[in-house]
Amino acid sequence: MKRHLIIATAAAAALVAGGTVTAVAVSGDGSGSARSGAPVSARPAAHDAGSSATNTAQVRDGNSSIRMQDTDNAGRDDIREARAAKVTAPDAAAAALKAVPGTVSGLDLDTDRAGLVWEADVLGKDGKWHELTLDAGTARVLNQHVDQDDDDDAGERAALRNAHTDAATAARTAAAHGTVTSVELDDDDRAEGAWEIETVTKDGKEHKLLVDTHSGNLSTAPAHDDDNDDDSDD
Repeated sequence: MKRHLIIATAAAAALVAGGTVTAVAVSGDGSGSARSGAPVSARPAAHDAGSSATNTAQVRDGNSSIRMQDTDNAGRDDIREARAAKVTAPDAAAAALKAVPGTVSGLDLDTDRAGLVWEADVLGKDGKWHELTLDAGTARVLNQHVDQDDDDDAGERAALRNAHTDAATAARTAAAHGTVTSVELDDDDRAEGAWEIETVTKDGKEHKLLVDTHSGNLSTAPAHDDDNDDDSDD
């Protein structure tokens, strides 16, 4: 991740004649680049006072550097988003964990009001679920909040705790099959699970893959029979 610049502005004070207030540029260490080899060009926005206690960025209503609108054409949108994104899934995971230390449980490349973004779910070291929106062009944190959903998540927590392969590693494993656009943990209500990954190749073909959370082995996700699902509902 590129080193980022933190601007520290001198505190307001009465100025004597001819005096000035100087902004001091301090270089900060932006360590935490993904192991993919590509640097994370993240420049996390400034933290609010008091956020150091939780080490989480408090950022709201940011806009992506990649301005893009959703066309409601799911297939074409996925291809367009995959081609436009400059930040890879592993880099997005690294940026999310820099903002909220913990474990990434999901990543999704999507277009929303802010533009093209990565949406990341992180189980923080504080035991809370955090949802982050990251600029798909720079990995900068655009928005962040704690998920207040009270749904039972014991299975997902157990799967994350027992996983030997994390989301970033799973994404790198699947990258040979195209640009990764989604990584999601499927716990299947058990302590063991798999990473469900979606990719888009250069020719526009989409693939759904599975990476075992223990062995890290890659396989093709089974096709879902929508007709059978519809019949079962009758």
